[in-house]
Amino acid sequence: MDPAAVKELLQNHMPDCEFHVEGEGSHYDIAAIGSVFEGLRPVKKQQLIYAALTDHIANGSIHAVNIRTYTPEQWQAQAPAAGA
Repeated sequence: MDPAAVKELLQNHMPDCEFHVEGEGSHYDIAAIGSVFEGLRPVKKQQLIYAALTDHIANGSIHAVNIRTYTPEQWQAQAPAAGA
């Protein structure tokens, strides 16, 4: 799989979120941004992401994922300032 295919899986599963996917082979870094993460425990946030990838993890096409989740406000706060 490539990052674009992983991103498509995630967007189909969670259309109200924004995703940034990097990686190659079977290892991916995923940043997920959405209001759905507001007030959830970290484990629940990861479960939402894993739900979209379960079949591909089971068949080995995805081996490892590093997941970071953000609310839109958290994403804005961590983004570098424009022009910096």
